[in-house]
Amino acid sequence: MSRAEDHSTTLDRMTADHNVNSDSSTPPALIVSHFVQEPAPGTPQAPPPEPSEIRRFLSQRGSGAFADNSFAGVILLCACSIFAIVIFIAAILIKSSHLSIAQFGLKFFSTSDWDPVSGQFGALPFIFGTLATSFLALLIAVPLALGVAVFISELCPRPLRAPISFLTELLAAIPSVVYGLWAVFVLVPLMRDQLGPFLVKYFGWTHLFEGANFGVGLLTAGIILAIMILPIISSITRDIMLSVPNHQREAVLALGATRWEMIRTGVLRNARIGIVGAVILGLGRALGETMAVTMVIGNHAEIAHSLFAPGNTLASVIANEFSEATGDLYLSSLIEIGLALFLVTIIVNAIARLLVWAVTRGAPARVS
Repeated sequence: MSRAEDHSTTLDRMTADHNVNSDSSTPPALIVSHFVQEPAPGTPQAPPPEPSEIRRFLSQRGSGAFADNSFAGVILLCACSIFAIVIFIAAILIKSSHLSIAQFGLKFFSTSDWDPVSGQFGALPFIFGTLATSFLALLIAVPLALGVAVFISELCPRPLRAPISFLTELLAAIPSVVYGLWAVFVLVPLMRDQLGPFLVKYFGWTHLFEGANFGVGLLTAGIILAIMILPIISSITRDIMLSVPNHQREAVLALGATRWEMIRTGVLRNARIGIVGAVILGLGRALGETMAVTMVIGNHAEIAHSLFAPGNTLASVIANEFSEATGDLYLSSLIEIGLALFLVTIIVNAIARLLVWAVTRGAPARVS
């Protein structure tokens, strides 16, 4: 037997004798430490290691809990301010239009009479004009914007991609009054002399292009709105399409798909949620547009089935008549129209959310 095995056997025997003669509750660690030789008194010990620079910096800096809590509180305040702003705007509109609300009630939104002289006010023609021009604008702008976005992101030669993208985004920066002036001097004569007769000749059977055509009206306002919202929808749609990973395109092409099938199934299908969001943003711009629409819509409180007929929108009537509102009831009615525009915007966005849900069936948005 070796010396190490003899020492181990002796240690086991002494430990067993100690267990027999001592309390059974004594921890084994204490038993082992009883046989460990401790350094003699007065033996010099090594000094503890010096803390590193990083450890000293962290110990002096503190835990940072106060800074984290303060930052979280500021961010929470910023998020809650959105709700506060919306509630504040709604409260001011309701308070300022209480006279009209008490006078007409819900009939204000269901009647067509707008006669400041006799004190009769109804916002239905303006709601109709707002919805008609906005949906006309979407009907014209969405296909064009989608085509521009597909061309820039998928088909455009690389040297031309940057200039075309820059010009598209530049259209969104043009002030609305410039669009209005261009429409007055270019679009209105074009609608009166060339486009209007063409529509009457080939699409008059739809009864949407009847009556006198003076160049101003719902269709002209819809066209100018389409031009204004086209760069917004196109730019956002292009960015969404470019965010689709390339392996989606390569996988579809590897299965033998054509270029169009690749764009339709590999890109547009994955980017559909972002495209719907772009359309919603364009619709929001169309609903609230004021100056350009005011200059070409004709400004007449009437509900007509012809797109050549003049009309009015919620925003344009406020811009036209707010400075002329002399009576309290007149001013309160105009402010209630602003409240109606506020409510219409909320309703349209709610419908857009339902459309997104109908497309995705409640599934989360995916880009890959």
